Amino acid sequence: MNSSNSFFSNIPVVTKNLIIINVIIWLASVVLPSHNGIDLVRYGGLHYITSPYFNPAQVITYMFLHGGFVHLFFNMFALFMFGITLERVLGPKRFLFYYISCGIGAALIQLGVYAIMINHWSQYLTEPEVMLQYINDNGAEAISHRMNFIDPYMAKINALINVPTVGASGATYGVLLAFGVIFPNRPIYLMFIPIPIKAKWFVMGYGTLELLEGLYNSGDGIAHFAHLGGMLFGLIMILYWKRKGMFNGYY
Repeated sequence: MNSSNSFFSNIPVVTKNLIIINVIIWLASVVLPSHNGIDLVRYGGLHYITSPYFNPAQVITYMFLHGGFVHLFFNMFALFMFGITLERVLGPKRFLFYYISCGIGAALIQLGVYAIMINHWSQYLTEPEVMLQYINDNGAEAISHRMNFIDPYMAKINALINVPTVGASGATYGVLLAFGVIFPNRPIYLMFIPIPIKAKWFVMGYGTLELLEGLYNSGDGIAHFAHLGGMLFGLIMILYWKRKGMFNGYY
């Protein structure tokens, strides 16, 4: 960096503005409910398609909302660490397209997984069609009052339908994936591991961990399959661009 330039002026424009926008929207989500009763998470968080709160724009808006400061910090830290290099490789417009596409892909995968899970849990309902309709009609109001159904399967289904998914994790996992594919042998240093790890092993390890967590620990409140969806869509785009010769064999 040149000493005459500020720290922020050396961050590429898209990465910098994504971080700023996410921070501003998180602050707004904290301040607005207490002053005006506006719940940005309810309106912008990703709900299942049968929820009364669902609207198609949520496949984009959800990735700019976060559940808390820690959630926001780690997503923006990952975007900062890997997005700077990736934006310089892809260029601002292509990087923004890639980031948003990974976020949308993560949302679509998450909704698809929810559809499978809802179909699975509905098999345990005594009258599936009637009880699912009752959940669709009354479940959102119960969640808004921090309540849920007594029947455990109705409660599981209602949580899938009416508890929103938020966060830029799907998009940032796509950024991480792209970094690992384009720079597979770049060393990454982790805080608690004394030796560097090559980017390709780091990405594969994270992907495997997310898959296992999604399959065996799906009740932890983390959208593991959204993370995998962001990585999957990112992999498809990077391999397509690589096949088209965008990287000219250099990376």
